[in-house]
Amino acid sequence: MLDPRRWWALAAMSVSLIVIGLDLTVLNVALPTLATDLKASTSQLQWFANAYTLVLASLLLPAGLLGDRFGPKRLMLGALVVFGLASAACAFAQTPGQLIAGRAALGIGSAFLIPLSMSLLNILFAPEERQRAMTIWLMANSIGIPLGPLLGGWLLDHYRWGSVFLINLPLVAVGLVAVAVLIPRTAGHRSRRIDVPGILLTAAGLVALTYGFIAVGEHGWGSAWALGGIAAGLVFLVAFWAWARRTADPLIELSLFRSAGFTWGTLLATLASFALVGLLFVLPQLFQAVQGADAFQAGLRLLPIIGGMLIGAKIAERLLEKAGARVSVVFGFGLMLAGLAIGALTKAGDGYGFTAIWVSLVGLSIGFTLPPMNGMALAALPLDRSGSGSALIQASRQVGGTLGVAILGTVLNAAYRNQLDVGGLPPEVAHMARDSASAAIAIGSPDLTRSARSAFVDGMDVTLWVCSGLAAVSIVLALAFLPRRTGAVVPEAVTIKARE
Repeated sequence: MLDPRRWWALAAMSVSLIVIGLDLTVLNVALPTLATDLKASTSQLQWFANAYTLVLASLLLPAGLLGDRFGPKRLMLGALVVFGLASAACAFAQTPGQLIAGRAALGIGSAFLIPLSMSLLNILFAPEERQRAMTIWLMANSIGIPLGPLLGGWLLDHYRWGSVFLINLPLVAVGLVAVAVLIPRTAGHRSRRIDVPGILLTAAGLVALTYGFIAVGEHGWGSAWALGGIAAGLVFLVAFWAWARRTADPLIELSLFRSAGFTWGTLLATLASFALVGLLFVLPQLFQAVQGADAFQAGLRLLPIIGGMLIGAKIAERLLEKAGARVSVVFGFGLMLAGLAIGALTKAGDGYGFTAIWVSLVGLSIGFTLPPMNGMALAALPLDRSGSGSALIQASRQVGGTLGVAILGTVLNAAYRNQLDVGGLPPEVAHMARDSASAAIAIGSPDLTRSARSAFVDGMDVTLWVCSGLAAVSIVLALAFLPRRTGAVVPEAVTIKARE
């Protein structure tokens, strides 16, 4: 029998998830202040973000397995406590090292909250309700992203920088009470052996792969650290695949990939995340460096993405019932292709009105694609694999997002540097201008400012054409491989379970 409090339980999980999206972007607006107050170097500023990302990547899969074994409720409560304590530690950090350690601890909390909350959708909701629940879950996961710069910018104007982390505490407190009261305790599967070699291999592989892509963004594709990290990550993951084929109870059940819903739902969600994260990487720079917005205004200008996602997801719910997931996903990627292609026509003199049009289209496309694809992948999971399967879906999206920033950042930087006119500038000033459009504009030369803005927009246009190509490929893959109807996915979970 379905728990009558399941929608309230989803609301409790949503409160918990908002803090994660908030924490992803709230740090960005505080970086200039942190550089001054903590005397942080450029490398340390980068590690404020990277420490969180690496820990999150390494723990997603073990967190999902532990949720399957011990039940998700107690682990979610523990993760919220860790997240709250880590937020307080970040807020009162006195040195860059302390802040990096606090950010790593935030990654631990997030690594448990994300897959375990997603796995509960499979446990609490009937198949016909799961799509709506997934949409709400994704919106909660996403709404904190534009709120970060908005709330962070306001707090920095009125309080010390630590306040951007202290805002997590009231949300964590509400989440703790709500999870404790509203989420039912579900029994774990204690008979499952903990796959220690699998945990070590996947953790090493995901950390190395993520680090490699981060290094690409920092040092370029020619960096030995970048190529070495990517190569090592692939070796570890191939070793895990070989191990999982031999062991009786692997961390990831490879038979899941026999399900078209799980495989293509996960892959296409990863491709959508690649494009979305790349867009969120370039848009704040467009708003601030080219259009002259401050951090608070840049956050406001991201709101059409969230508005589009909400509207798109609502329409997609009805479309799914009538036409199935494939139609919704193909239509969504078509919207994405149209929005990105229009965005790729942006000129340096265009105002925010033009940007809002194509950004809203991309937001709509995410609402049509991500909820159905995540729903398809989730529906293919047997109940005793909900945690580890959800973790795999999220780990794939995490790697896709990191890869998106690395590749699209490289494309953007290469095009920007090729177009930037630094003729007549001293070498050290020219080097600074090539680092970023913001750095070039800060130099204060009117001619350099015009060149930097034009060069950045040219680089963004090339980046959006790359994302457009990815959307076109996704349309072909969806047409070729997605099941025709959403309902076709559900029986596969039973088939997989029967084989175990």
